[in-house]
Amino acid sequence: MIDFHCHVDLFPSPERAADEIERAGTYVLSVTNTPKAFPRTAQISKGRKRIRTALGLHPQLVSERHGEIGLFRRLLGETRYVGEIGIDGGDDYARHIDLQKQVFDELLSACASVGGRVMSIHSRHASGEVIEALGKRREAGVAILHWFSGPVSHAERAVDIGAWFSVGLPMLRSRRAAAIIKKLPRDRILTETDAPFASTPGEHYPTAAVSETVTALSRYWGCDDAETRRQLHSNLSALVERAAVFRLENGLN
Repeated sequence: MIDFHCHVDLFPSPERAADEIERAGTYVLSVTNTPKAFPRTAQISKGRKRIRTALGLHPQLVSERHGEIGLFRRLLGETRYVGEIGIDGGDDYARHIDLQKQVFDELLSACASVGGRVMSIHSRHASGEVIEALGKRREAGVAILHWFSGPVSHAERAVDIGAWFSVGLPMLRSRRAAAIIKKLPRDRILTETDAPFASTPGEHYPTAAVSETVTALSRYWGCDDAETRRQLHSNLSALVERAAVFRLENGLN
């Protein structure tokens, strides 16, 4: 199973959550909300074959933490994954959207300068701005839009510029899910939980939520869970290969 967007460090006991992930055999991208959180979070996954730690600067924290961009740049060489980054245009954050856009572009520029990274990206109420920024910085790496909730037309634009998508239960249960899923290439979709938030709060890693997401996606694809799992694992392998090729094309590691 695959969970390509999970906040492992924000569980009540991150080490226990990591143990549960290992026992479940789930491949997890452990995203962080600030550069300062990265070193300790990376220690949690050290020696664990199924967890990778991403370096992030969450858009909802940009107004408070934009001073950590320098630290972000310094830590970027320690991981091939970036997230959670992006732009949030929600009511509580729209007043900082110009700063968010500036910071997002700086983070994309930093990724480009090291040969590109696999990036888990937040685009709540700002999908147009995020896609526009990604279109201008394609050398930044492979973009995976986490919990995409924008218009179908924006999903189509994202597909056109090569973006991927990670989907979870809240997204698949929405009224607009069918229209969006129909527009997304099957070979550019991964599953996620966004745990311990959204529909997966609690002290333990929500293994069942990953299985339920696979089942929900199977219904949209009109196939059984086994076929969906095969497709998702093929997608993950292709993503890793694509990221490696991207780095080679840019002559950097």
